[in-house]
Amino acid sequence: MARVFNFSAGPAVLPEEVLSRASSEMLDWHGTGMSVMEMSHRSKAFKEIIETAEADLRELMGIPDNYKVLFVQGGDSLLFDSVFLNLAPHKKADYIVTGNWSNKAFKEAQVLGDAQCIASSKDKNFTYVPDVSDLPIRDDADYVYICQNETIHGTRYVDLPNTKGKELVSDQSSMFLSEPVDVTKFGCIHAGVQKNVGPAGVQVVIVREDLIPDDMPGVPTLLRFKTQADAGSLYDTPNCWGIYVCGLVFKWLKARGGLEATKEYNEAKAKVLYDYLDESKLFKSTVEPKYRSIMNVPFVTGDADLDAEFIAESTAAGLANLKGHRSVGGMRASIYNAMPIEGVQKLVEFMKDFETKHQA
Repeated sequence: MARVFNFSAGPAVLPEEVLSRASSEMLDWHGTGMSVMEMSHRSKAFKEIIETAEADLRELMGIPDNYKVLFVQGGDSLLFDSVFLNLAPHKKADYIVTGNWSNKAFKEAQVLGDAQCIASSKDKNFTYVPDVSDLPIRDDADYVYICQNETIHGTRYVDLPNTKGKELVSDQSSMFLSEPVDVTKFGCIHAGVQKNVGPAGVQVVIVREDLIPDDMPGVPTLLRFKTQADAGSLYDTPNCWGIYVCGLVFKWLKARGGLEATKEYNEAKAKVLYDYLDESKLFKSTVEPKYRSIMNVPFVTGDADLDAEFIAESTAAGLANLKGHRSVGGMRASIYNAMPIEGVQKLVEFMKDFETKHQA
């Protein structure tokens, strides 16, 4: 069966070159006579894999030496708790809520301490990002938290918040490695890789060393950043296969010209789809133009039955996983790094044909 164009929001499309490479090395990684799935995480072979992956990620993002890179497990949602436990010594943090994921992070922080929502776009169903130039940040807040690209609602920050000297923490899951990032603007970046970098089961944490607490009484060992930082992400058995595939994706991105070239390609893909949505009389974008994500593109017809028909017919045409999240409805095309521009072009062609048929 031919491969489909997979528009899933996550787990999501991976580069075919990476999948082919992983397939060719499945039974025997570099002459070891075993799969990465089988080797000890303490072995020399896996140490080479994880150290190379970290070095390539550091090169791609320009991560300074005073930042630790952690490959952890537990799902990015667990990091909502870990971030607060590690980075809020005074148990106070301010959150900007721009969609489902920042709201979930905020709710988790409320369980653990004094979390305050200082700005939100809930009033318009998260179709924009609020003004973040002059926020009511508390003097004793430990950090300011954002989700820089909201997967479900399809919004992204144009400008980073003025944190008034507080540390900025960013969930970058659905935009991770899609464009250059100045890491020094953040105290901590975290990302689940299953949206744009690798298979589900790996989370990347990039955290400045001086923010990692030495002593955390009452906090479980595996929720402490210091535990994995001191052990090189090998305190317990990590997701070895997932880290290996992420490493292949890092090399794939480097070979394609790094994050500047990746950003240009992603913007070109998004333009194809948004240009059509802006001229269409049937389909429309649900996001204010200034804040549109170049990774996740929700759109609707305004008719639930017509949306359902579109999803069924597009699936049959090899355009998979276009159903939108229930909180937005309609459709959503996630056009991550590994989605070729040909996939977006085919989607737009299908949308045009669908629109013509329903205007006849």
